[in-house]
Amino acid sequence: MNPFANIAVGSGLGGGRADRLRQALRRRSGQHWEPTDTLRRGLLLGVGLVGAGVLAHRLDALLIGAPLLIGTMVALAGRPTAKPLVRPMPTARVVDGTGDRTLTIDLDCGPGTELVAVRLPQPGRAGPGRVHVLPAGEYRLTCPPGSTGWGEGLVLRTDHLLAGKDGTTVYGPVVGTAARQVVLPPVDPVPGGALPPRAAGLVGAHRSRRPGDSTDLRDIRPFAPGDRLRRVDWRVSLRAGFPHSGALHVRERHADADAEVLLALDTRVDVGRHLGVWTDPKVPAAGSGELTYYESSLDTAIRAACSLATSYLRQGDRVGLTDLGRPQLYLPPGSGSRQLQRLRYRLVLCARSAGWSPRPVLPPQLVPTGAMVVVISPFLDDAVGQAAVLAARRGHLVVAIDVLPQPLIADDETPWGEAVLTLVRAERKVRLDALAGHGVPVLRWTSGAAVGATLRKLTSGHRRQVARSSR
Repeated sequence: MNPFANIAVGSGLGGGRADRLRQALRRRSGQHWEPTDTLRRGLLLGVGLVGAGVLAHRLDALLIGAPLLIGTMVALAGRPTAKPLVRPMPTARVVDGTGDRTLTIDLDCGPGTELVAVRLPQPGRAGPGRVHVLPAGEYRLTCPPGSTGWGEGLVLRTDHLLAGKDGTTVYGPVVGTAARQVVLPPVDPVPGGALPPRAAGLVGAHRSRRPGDSTDLRDIRPFAPGDRLRRVDWRVSLRAGFPHSGALHVRERHADADAEVLLALDTRVDVGRHLGVWTDPKVPAAGSGELTYYESSLDTAIRAACSLATSYLRQGDRVGLTDLGRPQLYLPPGSGSRQLQRLRYRLVLCARSAGWSPRPVLPPQLVPTGAMVVVISPFLDDAVGQAAVLAARRGHLVVAIDVLPQPLIADDETPWGEAVLTLVRAERKVRLDALAGHGVPVLRWTSGAAVGATLRKLTSGHRRQVARSSR
């Protein structure tokens, strides 16, 4: 609504001046019916030809000008006056990329309108979209959102323009209100792997060193006060001479405990396969809605973090998130579906604020005791590797996940393209070998199933073997 449309007459302006001011403001906003050049030309030519034919006694001029003048007067008499209705249906502020994201627009042109032009999203493209011209009427338009990726962006803007009969009057153009959405990152299936349990956990999906009621056998010992009769091992008790000389024996089992996972995300760099566009500012960033056309390391990192978090949260573990470039985006470990939604939304915030920072930050107070740290990065500098090694020296199980797109393609516009590519590969190999040498296995994010199988090996006593194989 125009805030100046209701100016009072008694506010110091005369009635005529207030009306003229209101009309001028409406004319600037374009939200009213106004004549076009077609109407002006029709009236001018029609009156001119009819007048010239009468004064000069020219029948041909009269025959040409009379229909033009009559048609223009008929269109002017039937010009629309009602305000059209172009109303997009409300959309959710945060949506899941895997669900139904159909957009709906109610369109009522009103009487006297002949054509309507409305802007609708173009599938697969971010931005306002294309203009579609339709005959006037009452519609309920449905269309998919323009963006097919994840992140925060514009999904709908209902710009519209309406035309009366013969294009003599128009309404608009009107710039619609922009509707923005936050699309959560997608989830790839990752088989849940075993994790080192924490002693503080009472129940969970992983075997603990403490005795409990799990299915894994821990020991067989003599019966003690407080043991339950259902734990008695009758075969061992009978072989020990019970009930004559021996004592009852019970089966002692391990307790189930939960675990904690901290996802350390490197958002300081966002690169693709082509080395020539690593410094190109025109390349869209992750979360911009144009990820279909550009495979980036940050996009892969966000998807990997989201998939790993979903896998471990579904089996009852606690998962947290920290941004190595921006520790203020830290999300404490939690469990449940609400934690998953918070984590996916926080990943969108990390992608939106991504940018270079001089040094990654992984403070010890952000890493819970006994938690597994998953460092997700393209590993293009030594600082990330040093942060991962430092966390491993503090006693944490650290896993590095490489998300650099492969294979890398050299810049063919410079004679030094192949040399730069060779140098980048050599530096990365030295960096990843150093991580494996410090007991930090490096996994290549190819699929969730492969990463899940490797994580199960890590926590089953094959940590050094996996670290050597990742070199």
